Amino acid sequence: MASSSDLEQLAEIELQKEEEEEHKCVTDAPSAPPISSSGSIPDSSHPYYDVARHGIIQVTGDDNYGRKLIVFSSCCLPPSHQLNHRRLLEYLKLTLDQYVEMDYILVYFHHGLRSINKPSLKWLREAYGEFDRKYKKNLKALFVVHPTNFIRIVWNIFKPLISHKFGKKLMYVNFLDELRDHLNFEQLSVPPEVLRHDAKLRAAQKGGPRPSARTPPPRPPLPTQQFGVRLRTEGLFRRSAQVQLIKDIQKLYNLGKPVNFDDYDDVHVPAVILKTFLRELPEPLLTFRVYSQVQEILNIQSSLRVSRCQQIVESLPEHQFIVVKFLLCFLHMVSQESIFNKMSPSNLACVFGVNLVWPRDGSISLTALTPINIFTELLIEHFHAVFKSRCPPGQETP
Repeated sequence: MASSSDLEQLAEIELQKEEEEEHKCVTDAPSAPPISSSGSIPDSSHPYYDVARHGIIQVTGDDNYGRKLIVFSSCCLPPSHQLNHRRLLEYLKLTLDQYVEMDYILVYFHHGLRSINKPSLKWLREAYGEFDRKYKKNLKALFVVHPTNFIRIVWNIFKPLISHKFGKKLMYVNFLDELRDHLNFEQLSVPPEVLRHDAKLRAAQKGGPRPSARTPPPRPPLPTQQFGVRLRTEGLFRRSAQVQLIKDIQKLYNLGKPVNFDDYDDVHVPAVILKTFLRELPEPLLTFRVYSQVQEILNIQSSLRVSRCQQIVESLPEHQFIVVKFLLCFLHMVSQESIFNKMSPSNLACVFGVNLVWPRDGSISLTALTPINIFTELLIEHFHAVFKSRCPPGQETP
């Protein structure tokens, strides 16, 4: 049986082989322009700007169960001498701390890891040791995209340290298309370098590249349709915790048929339906127009932020305002029971913020999350102050 040091040496050799093989494939092709990380560039005042500016870690939407997606892209790692890996670990923990109280998913894009930018195996051991039960308990899946022999060797090195339960959460993904079975792929932030690598792998398959799926022309919505259409009615905020159940309930609503949640005997069913309804609107409930205003909330003096929130929501069209007021009243009521349900205004904001407002391109950078979450938290915590002035005819609250 190979020793740990032998496996570490084998891993280094394997990584060098992979780099050489990749270099052979690239020499005959025109050099690619530098790739910048997706999402907006973080403000230089960010406490981890030296790490965040590379775009290594991104929070990019939800999977098919409504669980938050956190992406780690190896191709965005700069050379090791340009990055403090200790601070990278701290930044990763800071990011995860916002979501570990709820179910979440990690997606690791392996392509782009090279000898020059690879964290040491000692660092990996320390990192795994620092991620205690708090981080591991609610991690529901770790997708390793484009795995190589290097990954498999590293896995064998760490196998004695990894519990069987955690090991079952690891899933190898050979092609990006395979992620569509598990995630909302359109929300996923995939670096261009990874997209090109995936295309190269598919082209190398026997038979050449897979034919691209043709998108059928959009069908007009049913008169009773509620999901995937512009906001027309209020109150239908529900979804389930299993993919097929999600589809079945959505279908019932889109056909105008009644849904009795007592039949499902699970409070999480309507809770996830709520997030799905908001997330699948073609335009966010708070509209694209207010996204830039929300991003500026941190530039406003703390004592004036509630009144600024009031100005923003009062500028919404009437239908959006009615639903926003109803929803935020409900979330405010939920937060009042946080001593029992652990869902404070801050925790609720982390769940709902990205489902209430997003930019037109659909991609939210990690640094853009902070103002979104703070804005949403203010709406929930100060509901009565924010919504006290405007009361449309027939407006009801929970």
